Amino acid sequence: MIRAALLTACGTPPTLTERPAPVPADGEVAITVEAVPITPLDVLCATGTSYFGTPATPYVPGVQGVGRLADGTPVWFGTSAGMQPGIDGSMATTVAVRTADVVALPPDVPLTLLAALGISAVAAHAALTHAGGLVAGEQVIVLGAGGVVGQAAVQLALLGGARRVIAVARSTSARARAEKLGAAVAVPLLPDDDVASMAGRLRDAADGPIDLVLDPVFGVPAAAALRVLRPGGRLVNLGSAAGATAPIESAVLRSGALRMIGYTNNGLSTEQRAASLAVVAGQAAAGRLTVDHEIVPFASVADAWSRQDNGTAAGRVVLAL
Repeated sequence: MIRAALLTACGTPPTLTERPAPVPADGEVAITVEAVPITPLDVLCATGTSYFGTPATPYVPGVQGVGRLADGTPVWFGTSAGMQPGIDGSMATTVAVRTADVVALPPDVPLTLLAALGISAVAAHAALTHAGGLVAGEQVIVLGAGGVVGQAAVQLALLGGARRVIAVARSTSARARAEKLGAAVAVPLLPDDDVASMAGRLRDAADGPIDLVLDPVFGVPAAAALRVLRPGGRLVNLGSAAGATAPIESAVLRSGALRMIGYTNNGLSTEQRAASLAVVAGQAAAGRLTVDHEIVPFASVADAWSRQDNGTAAGRVVLAL
């Protein structure tokens, strides 16, 4: 028997239970799980309101995790739990996962940190490189720099050759964290901001042309960032934490010949995801990439899930199995 977190009804936290150990089918491999993050995607799928539809319950949530193969090899793995019916996820002490969704990791990578980074850091890396086409020497704005994607993006942009990063975040602590991670300056996002006032602060923070914006938030911040992009500049959107719509003016887009690019991890091939994970894991193992996270015992999954859902967790919650 194994321990697993089981979600029995949408909108409620999962609870611990015991289940028979999974038997890998053809094309699958067994993994002993060591750490699992509770991600916004996990929580969203479990509400039954995502664009994947209402998941069939009960199921084991968890779209990703880290652990070891039978020979001790450390691995990251992904699942489609909550997105496809009949699929159990990573929140179990042993899982059976498609071999194609397993990525071997460097032997010295800190697994709990890699769990915290996971597909959020993959999103930051791929949005900067595959979608945004980051070029060495460019100046980059990272919106939502207090979140996991934003924290990773600040570091990965600099590691990828950006000459300067401007971070945007709501809280004083998040802005201080962004500067500690390497941002040249951290610009506040204020509750009553309009497009013009925020664009003005971004212009004041810039040192020359702004080439690329990484945008996990949309809304007013995205509209403001578009106003300060150089002609031909790019904005890559990968979320809507600040609003599902944005007050974007046609004249701003046309006069600057600007490019707005939508990004989702679901658009990555298995090979592209593995390549981004390799970069993330390598930088984490070398001590050059980190993110705020909180390690919680597996037995506290219900409380941890609720705190991640309501925003009271100290960074990304990682369950230690």
